[in-house]
Parts: sequence; structure tokens; C-alpha cells
Amino acid sequence: MIGKLIYFISVLGVGFYLSSCSQKNFSSKPAYQFKSATGKPDYADLHYWAAHPWKWDPSDSIPKPLLASTFRDSVVDVFFVHPTTLTSSKNTSSNAAIDDAEINSKTDYSAILYQASVFNEQSRVFAPRYRQAHYQNYFTADSTTASKSFAMAYEDVKSAFETYLRLYNNGRPIVIAAHSQGTSHAARLIKEFFEGKLLQNKLVCAYLIGMPIPETYFTTFKPCADSLGTGCFVSWRTFQKGFEGSDYVLKETFKATVTNPLTWKTDTLPGPAALNAGAVLKNFNKLVPGVTDATVYKNILWSSKPKFFGNILLTQKNYHVGDINLFYSNIRQNVKTRIGMFWKN
Repeated sequence: MIGKLIYFISVLGVGFYLSSCSQKNFSSKPAYQFKSATGKPDYADLHYWAAHPWKWDPSDSIPKPLLASTFRDSVVDVFFVHPTTLTSSKNTSSNAAIDDAEINSKTDYSAILYQASVFNEQSRVFAPRYRQAHYQNYFTADSTTASKSFAMAYEDVKSAFETYLRLYNNGRPIVIAAHSQGTSHAARLIKEFFEGKLLQNKLVCAYLIGMPIPETYFTTFKPCADSLGTGCFVSWRTFQKGFEGSDYVLKETFKATVTNPLTWKTDTLPGPAALNAGAVLKNFNKLVPGVTDATVYKNILWSSKPKFFGNILLTQKNYHVGDINLFYSNIRQNVKTRIGMFWKN
């Protein structure tokens, strides 16, 4: 599975390993050489944030084609929980070390650059480093160890959010955004801190991408019905059109919420590629419009094989690593739209 993902990323040019092509992005950078005395994060220290408005980080980057049309503001905050970047078979740790320079650099120049940057136009972006669970925890037969690994990861995310609320929020509206493992933690965070509580009134929207959100998971927190809704969430997992999904999808017994990121609806009407305003692939400073379409199909999002130079080599049908990148410009515009609607309401 890991081999297939790495092959897919090398062809499509999106996802979590882009920084591996550039040695300058790794642990030789002083920013990644901090050491934790306790092995636990201290979120009052900026070292423990992959993205934070009080320092420059890759989430501040803007693709060059969008620079002229981007008017930076910081009227809300985005709390972004990054996906799994601890994937190496050579690292057998069940959880990432919080001060692992290589993993932190890999996170910053993949997920933070190519995903968290989507949200930076009208927002301050906060993204904690956390002791993420190893990718293999999704597949191990040792469910006890896996459960403990994910619990540790969530406790870090929770601690980061509590620190954010205490030190940085100051009553500002919040967007929750996440991908993959990060979405599992973010969904739990919403249940614990937002749903049915006063803080829910401050929630602009949640982008819970790359993991299924069962329709029964939340009680009062509902899916967005269109591109304008606030106080709601969107979610999708992307697969090639015609592919029913991986084994774990086929075994799902629940109905998941699936949002079409080209139409922002949960119905099954297709969103044509003409609506795709621009994907960000391997070259961060190049937008590729019309790269693919999108249609809700059962528990997943179907997209036609992306159109880009070299796509003949793309055989992987699980587009998980492209969940955000394939719809980069559409998500960016939608965040801006929902923030505007939040202030109107």
C-alpha cells in the first residue's frame, strides 16, 4: 500500500512526499533541530507549531498565479490538523517523536505547503505538530497498540487547541480544517469543544477531508447544503471514476457524508471539469484548471483521471493524496465565501 501511494505521488505530484526531492527542506534547516526535554509538546513554544501566524512557515505561501488576486486579511483563524507523514517502514515507532527533524520538515513542505496554504487568504493559520500515529496503525492486527497510538495523537491535538484558545483566539471565529488522520482528530475535537456548546457559534465551517464522516457521527452539527452555509461541515474522499473504492470502503456499513467540492452539494449531480478553477500539482506555483471533474458516488467522491502531462503513468485509483490539491482553487474560494457569509449572518 505504501509503495503504491509513493508511486502515485511521484506521478501526480501532490501529497505528502514532495519535499523528499529537495534536500534543502530537511533537517539541515535550523528550524527543525530543536529538542524536546520531555518528549511532549509545549504549545506555548512556537517550535511545536508547524504553522503559526507569529512566524513564517510554508502555510504562508501563495501560488504565483493567485498573488495578484489575493488580498490577505486575518479576520478568522484556521486550526489545521495535518495528515499522516510518519509512513516509513524504517521507522517502527508507533508514534512520531515530536522533535523528529526529518518528519517535521516533511510535514511542513508537503501537507503544510500544499494543503494548509489553501486557507491563508483571510485567515491566520495554526497547525500543531503532534505525535501522530504511524501509518501502519491503520492496518495492524494489534488493535490495542493502534488505539493507544491514535489516543496519544489526539491528546496532543486537543492540548494544542486548548493552548490556542487560551493564548491566541481572543474570541475570533474559527475554521477547522484537516486531512486524513488529521480529520479523525478534528472530528473528535468538534464533538468535544463545539457541538452543542457556545463555541459552536464561532465555527465558520469545518473541512473534514480524506476520512469518512458517518451521517450519525454528529448530532447537531450538520453537513453544508451548498457553497454558502456556515456552522456546518464538508467532507469527501477522492477515487477514480468507476472505482468502487478500496477494501476498507467496500466494508463500510454506515452512510458517510460526501460533499462535491466543485458544486458544494451532497447530491449526485456531477460537477464538470469546467468548474475546477485550478489544481496545484507538483509545481506549487502553477495552477492547472479543469484537471478533473467530481461526482458523489455512495460513500466516496468520483473524479475522472486527472489531466496533466505524464498522466499516462498514473495507474493508482485511490486519489487520497490529492483530496485537497485537485480542488485547490475551489476550496480557497469557498473558504473566502463562507467567511463572508459568516460575517453577514
